[in-house]
Formats: sequence, structure tokens, C-alpha cells
Amino acid sequence: MSVPDDLVRAVEATLFAAEAPMSAEDISRHLGGARVRGALEELATHYTGRGVQLVERGGRWHFQTAADLAHLLRREKDEVRRLSRAATEALAIVAYHEPVSRAEIEAIRGVQTAKGTLDVLLEAGWIRIAGRREVPGRPTIYATTPDFLTHFGLASRSDLPGMAELRAAGLLDPVDEAFAILTGGSDEPPDGLGEGAEDSIEG
Repeated sequence: MSVPDDLVRAVEATLFAAEAPMSAEDISRHLGGARVRGALEELATHYTGRGVQLVERGGRWHFQTAADLAHLLRREKDEVRRLSRAATEALAIVAYHEPVSRAEIEAIRGVQTAKGTLDVLLEAGWIRIAGRREVPGRPTIYATTPDFLTHFGLASRSDLPGMAELRAAGLLDPVDEAFAILTGGSDEPPDGLGEGAEDSIEG
């Protein structure tokens, strides 16, 4: 079924002007209840292979620079805050095992997790509070956000790399061997994990 040109153009303009990725439902409401799925698919096809592409990440649509051209627009800048190893490990645990509580994160890492570690990830918008576990004490549980998927170029959590991909990409070196534990690839923690020392936050 063909989609009216004016609807395709309206959806394109809406996404181009949007300050953040939008779901099909958000776009539909913005355009007075129009059925926009067909227009989104037509636009995605139209932009395939171009310098700018229309992609869906976590159920939300946005334009992004084609991956092979990203280096042309990348600017060198100082990071305001770099993730500590503790924060990186915590983020990986949430991504692969969500929803998880702080205690569950600590059980997997083998060390205590400072509250500031999760605060950094919450402030970055990569994890969110997903409710409370229905167990004694009702601990807070955490899950990833659409912004996490967008930042790492994932359509959904099913696109997270597996052990073979991480190893092939060279991400399982001694510094990042923790990923092996997070994805079930090893029963023994690497050096620095499981020794009971509380982690620290790098500023």
C-alpha cells in the first residue's frame, strides 16, 4: 500500500526537528493520529545507503550519520567524566541480566558497589530504576534505557554481542576480562574481582 507523499514528508520533518528520538506512537500523536508506520519504513528505505540514515533503536526513531562516515564529523573533546571500571562492569551486568538489584550486581562482580557507581549511570541516562523486587526489603531494581541502545547503536538488547564476538573484537583482554563473567563465559573472577574491596569512582 502506497503512503501519501505529504505524510512521508510530515514524518520526515517531524523527526528532523525532534530534539530526541521518537516512537511511532509519539509521531502519530504529533501528526494528529496518522498511521505512520508505513511512512517510517518508506523513509528508512529511502535513506538506506545515504550519508544520513533513519534508524529505529529501542522502539524509537531518529536520523544518524552513516557508520562509515562518522569519523568525518567526530570532534576531539575531553570527556567530562570517564566511566570507571566499576561503572563499566555494572553497566554490562545490567545490560545482560536486567532487571537487577544492587545486591545482585555485587554478587556477580564479587565486590561491593558504591552508590555513586549507579548514580553515574543514572545521570548518563543509560540505566533507569525499573521498580522494586518483590522480596523482603523490596530492593530497587535497575534496567537499561532507550538512550543506552541509541548510544551503543543497538536496535534491542538481543543485539548485545555474545562471547565469540567480544573475543573476536579483542574486548576480552586482561583489563576487560570481567565481560566473560558477565556473560557466563567463566566461573573464576579475574584479578581484582572477588577480593571483597569496595570499588571507587573515577571523577
